[in-house]
Amino acid sequence: MAEIRTTHLMTMKLAVSGMQAIGATPNGGRRVGLVAGGTFEGAKLRGTILPGGADWIIARPDGSTTLDVRLVLQTDDGATIGMTYRGLRHGPAEVMAKVNAGEFVDPALYYFRTAVFFETASEKYGWLNGAIALGTGSRPPEGPVYDVFEVL
Repeated sequence: MAEIRTTHLMTMKLAVSGMQAIGATPNGGRRVGLVAGGTFEGAKLRGTILPGGADWIIARPDGSTTLDVRLVLQTDDGATIGMTYRGLRHGPAEVMAKVNAGEFVDPALYYFRTAVFFETASEKYGWLNGAIALGTGSRPPEGPVYDVFEVL
């Protein structure tokens, strides 16, 4: 079997405009993070994240957090790209307490990974329809930051 290789696709920075609490569901504590916008930049694409995206977050009983995110990217040349990703964030309780309180924590101290998929009608960016990407994340006070890598 071939080794899995990746290449950096983009760095993405999100602006979160608030949280909507749903509460303690059978799956865990559910809240929805509202995405107000953001930016993305890489060698093959760059642009802005349109307002209206959301992250359906679950705080699980084991202390980990699951993410289920849908965004619309708009490239600097006007193409729109749907982006979805599911992720997992966890670490030592004292580290995660700081992350959840909005403090900056070195991303090497906790696990934050995503599985990313794209959908677009753009011919120029149509190659994204056939790509899977992986992301590593961090949660600085100003909002989530991801480095996204295309799986080759």
